[in-house]
Amino acid sequence: MRPDEPTLVSTPIASLTTDVTATAVETVPSSAGPALLRSAGIVAAAFVASRLLGLVREVIVASRFGTEGDASAYVAAFRIPDLLFLIIMAGSFGSAFVPVFAGFLGRGDEERAWRLASAVLTWSVLSVAVMAVLAFVFAGPLTTLMVGGLDPEYQQKTVNLMRLLLLSPIFLGLGIAAKGILEAQDLYLFPALSPLVYNLGIILGGLLLSGRYGIYAFGIGVVAGAIGHLAIQIPAVLRSGLRFRPTLDPSVEGLGTVWSLLLPRVLGQAAFQINFIVVTRFAGSIDDGSIAGLNYAWQLLMLPHGVLALSISTVIFPSLSRMWDQGRTDEVRTLFIGAIRPLLYLSIPASVGLFAFRESIVRVLLEFGDFDRDSTALVAGPLAYFAIGLVGYALVEALTRVFYAMRDTVTPVIAGVSTIVVNVALCALFVGPLGVSGLALSLSLTTAIEGVILILVLLARLGLRQAGLGYWLFQVALASSVMVGFVAALAGPVGDAIGGGTLSVIGRTVVLGMAVTLAALAYGFASVALGIPELGRVGRPLLRRVQALAGRYA
Repeated sequence: MRPDEPTLVSTPIASLTTDVTATAVETVPSSAGPALLRSAGIVAAAFVASRLLGLVREVIVASRFGTEGDASAYVAAFRIPDLLFLIIMAGSFGSAFVPVFAGFLGRGDEERAWRLASAVLTWSVLSVAVMAVLAFVFAGPLTTLMVGGLDPEYQQKTVNLMRLLLLSPIFLGLGIAAKGILEAQDLYLFPALSPLVYNLGIILGGLLLSGRYGIYAFGIGVVAGAIGHLAIQIPAVLRSGLRFRPTLDPSVEGLGTVWSLLLPRVLGQAAFQINFIVVTRFAGSIDDGSIAGLNYAWQLLMLPHGVLALSISTVIFPSLSRMWDQGRTDEVRTLFIGAIRPLLYLSIPASVGLFAFRESIVRVLLEFGDFDRDSTALVAGPLAYFAIGLVGYALVEALTRVFYAMRDTVTPVIAGVSTIVVNVALCALFVGPLGVSGLALSLSLTTAIEGVILILVLLARLGLRQAGLGYWLFQVALASSVMVGFVAALAGPVGDAIGGGTLSVIGRTVVLGMAVTLAALAYGFASVALGIPELGRVGRPLLRRVQALAGRYA
């Protein structure tokens, strides 16, 4: 599974922000001029800001509804709207449309480019509208299928929310179409800002309307945010020379290429969403708060994953693509292994820290308002198993990028689809003894299996052997064991201090921050003692930035 695409959370825009950042970075060649490099910087900053707003959004939902049935209904209501948006609109105007449209523009053939854009937009909007109407009509049976175990009151709220949220794929779809059109012309600012508007819509809807409309306020905020996501891009699209003429002509030049590129992505997205619908079904059968609890845990996992896996994978993709196109297979292998090493070096201690401090992290970030100690316990359980799987999620993200760079979109899809049955079986196996935590364990194991499949295929194609790699892994394991011992000693006192009820919000944050810093220092000192070179490679750029800032304000 690829957490940079749809997530358990009720935010399809999470995948959009990732795609925006990836597109910007992938488009910047080594010889890019200052203007384009500045654009990439703006996009990256907007991505970070959107992640932070996403965290704020989750904190607000948690403070208003905790892990009650209302929060679970809100999360479950997104399953079908997410599915429609991600497999139709995001797929059409993401990886499939942009290269073909940009190719026409690059050859100076604007007429064919805009005719293609018109055809793809017409077909996509018509498809998502028809499917949304069908989902609206059959919202009741779909809800029963997904969350039949919820209390009837929350099932009805899921139905009502789903029908409201079915407006969002249309506006988000038009927004992603605008994004594709602008990015194909190297215009990144407004596509980068649009996810911020989306998140702000949800936040303001919840803050301003939840007292009157309850959980429906966040649904209203989603629709408002989706409209804003489109609206902020409209002026730029109009200035870009938009020539939209609705057409359903299947013979439009380039349309067949778009569909051929789209099919693997649709299958991959569908497989991913089916897995999460399965998980939602099992979670709903446990109790009314389990869906929400699992969702919060997933979102906390996404914080380190976004910083580590997505950033490294996005940066290496353009170089891998160029090397593969030029037949430099040995360099592809070398670059990939060179990227995997810092990814493992950082994700392993992140996994340890997330596991050890899971309850403290949940308390510091989410324990406000209606999110009480019982909610913390409900979220901390699955977070433990998500933390164990962090390395697997990171590796799958990087491995998938390699296949994309090799122009192979089929193998990741096959790997993803093949894990659906495994996920169902593991969910059924673990949900009884472990409850909602068993579902997190199932997702982590399923992702690990997917990673093994991808590694085996890549070994057959490239070979990933490197002299000294085994010894390096042994060194990292030793450094990690030092950190494990350190955090094991810290976790108890830190948990007691943060959970004791005597510290303020700032005090709890400081205690957790100090504990994480000390654990990181322990890992760093162990790395120095063992001679692990990645510490210098990761730390030197950060040190240079700190020194530059110190010099600027001295």
